[in-house]
Order: sequence, then structure tokens, then C-alpha cells
Amino acid sequence: MSDHPLRILVIGAHPDDCEFRVGGTAALWRRGGHVVRFVSATDGSAGHHEMGGAALVARRRAEAEAAAAVIGAEVCILDTPDGHLEPSLTNRHAFVRLIREFRPDLVITHRPWDYHPDHRYTAALVQDAAYMVTVPSVCPVVPHLEANPAVVYMADEFEKPYPLRADVSVDIDAVIDLKGAMLHAHTSQMYEWLPYNMGIIASVPDDDAARRAQLDRWHRPLDAAGADRFRDRLVALYGEKHGQAVRHAESYEWCEYGAPLTDERRDRLFPFVRSPS
Repeated sequence: MSDHPLRILVIGAHPDDCEFRVGGTAALWRRGGHVVRFVSATDGSAGHHEMGGAALVARRRAEAEAAAAVIGAEVCILDTPDGHLEPSLTNRHAFVRLIREFRPDLVITHRPWDYHPDHRYTAALVQDAAYMVTVPSVCPVVPHLEANPAVVYMADEFEKPYPLRADVSVDIDAVIDLKGAMLHAHTSQMYEWLPYNMGIIASVPDDDAARRAQLDRWHRPLDAAGADRFRDRLVALYGEKHGQAVRHAESYEWCEYGAPLTDERRDRLFPFVRSPS
């Protein structure tokens, strides 16, 4: 356990976004005794083909809490309706307060180029809040931060205006089962809404164990593709032997609006990434 635990703030747009893109790395932070908080910028109320409103909000909150409990992470779900997030001044100030109150060492969010407007605007709001968290006269009711935290983007597959550049790639092989358990807790998404949206809901088993096996066959190849995509970065960070052996990885791109991601800061924020000697 760390004597000086890091404070990691993961801000996704919806109640399962953090687990899907950062779940393995979050599990590694928690194993090291660090503090992780998953934030959903919206209430998830549009993420279903049959349910909606307060019932779906309550269900997704319970799922998010169950998923976070797998690794002992904290959960915060904002009350903006799903699909209604805008990069407004009101929301910017809400993000400033959110970041200040948690006092993170590292903030992780979406890239601002994404298929979903909630993802794009979550990224924009983190960007707009990044420097402002240090300005005393902005949202003075919450004490300002003396230093801007580092900010990184979680990985995606979009190519335009430019593809993700991995500044950090993390070996998550040791915690891939924990990531699967977190995703498994999001029943409404993994076994209902997303399969419906992808046109494969008829293939979802009724049995819980069979569902989990199907989920693993879906999400693990995505993290395997992430390892192959950034193999050179894994080798650079872990060394040739370890880097080539990694099967599943999560990667991150530094956002220039946060604190500089120097090698020293990277090693402190990602202490489980072992550089070759």
C-alpha cells in the first residue's frame, strides 16, 4: 500500500464509460492503495431501448456502484440527463468544483473527437476546467488548486482529425478478470442496451455464467487489439521481453491543457508501469 496515495479522477460521460476504457488501470491503482473516483457526467437515462426515466437512472446508479465496489473505487453520477450535456458556462463551473473538491493528481477523460456528443462535451468541459481550477476568482466558494493536475485522454479508435497517440500504455493482464467483473455489473448495458443497439440481442444467453463468458469474448479482444496497436509503446515502457508478452493493454494520451506529463510525473502517476533498466 502506498504511503502517499495518488488521487485519480476518471470522468466519463455515462455510468459505464470509466470501466470500459480505464477499468484495468483503475484496478492496478486500487491494488496499490490509491484513491480512484469514477464520475459520470450524465445520469445514463437514455441508455436503454425499453426503460427510461427515474427507474433507469436508479438502475444504472446501482450498477455503477456495484461495478466500482469490485475494486473499491468511489462513484459520482451527475444529474444531467443522458444526451443533454452541453459545454456551457454552468457545466464548466460544475466541473471546476468537481475537480477542486476531489483534488486529483490525475484526471482521465474522453478525447474531444468521438461519435457521441456527451463524450465530446465531457472532454471539452474537462479541457475548459483544467486551467481554471487554479484561478481563485473562478468559483470562489471552493478553494482553488495551487497546481493544475495532469490530464490524459482514454483510448478510442477514431482516426480524424488524428488518431490517438499513446503516451502511456498499461499492461492490464493481471487484472483483466477484475475489469470483466466490473463490466459484468453493468447488466443493463452489457446484456441489454448495447446488444440491442448492435443488433445482436438475440444472441445474449439467459444464464449468468454464460453471459459473463460471452462478455469476456467481446471485451478482451478489444484490449488485446489495444496492446497490439501500441506494442512499440509497451516495449519502450516495459522492455522488450515484457512488452512483447503483454496480451491486454489500456492506453492514454496526454492532454496539453493539464500539467506536463514528464517522464518523472508519468512514473509517479503510473507506478505499475516498469521502465526497462
